[in-house]
Amino acid sequence: QVQLVESGGGLVQPGGSLTLSCALSGVIFSTYNMGWYRQAPGKQRELVATITSDYTTNYADSVKGRFTISRENVKNTMALQMNSLKPEDTAVYHCNARRTASENFWGQGTQVTVSS
Repeated sequence: QVQLVESGGGLVQPGGSLTLSCALSGVIFSTYNMGWYRQAPGKQRELVATITSDYTTNYADSVKGRFTISRENVKNTMALQMNSLKPEDTAVYHCNARRTASENFWGQGTQVTVSS
């Protein structure tokens, strides 16, 4: 059974930092492209950052230079280091694992709230 579990969300002040983690089990982690997406209230889910199986990264323009995505294949985990957080980063952050159209899995999400 495939399972994606996110952790690390919470409340942080503007300008602060948080690190999100995602653990994937039930499949061969190293063969999956991984990503973080977020959904704010009343808005559509949007891409934050992705990292392919060969470690190629991609970022949304809104987070470039502030967020860093990484993966550790030996631990079957992915992380998102978020610095210089802004109120507009407030959202539920979802972990995604994808290898093909049918092998596409989502985590339940973790809440990130940036507020003073």
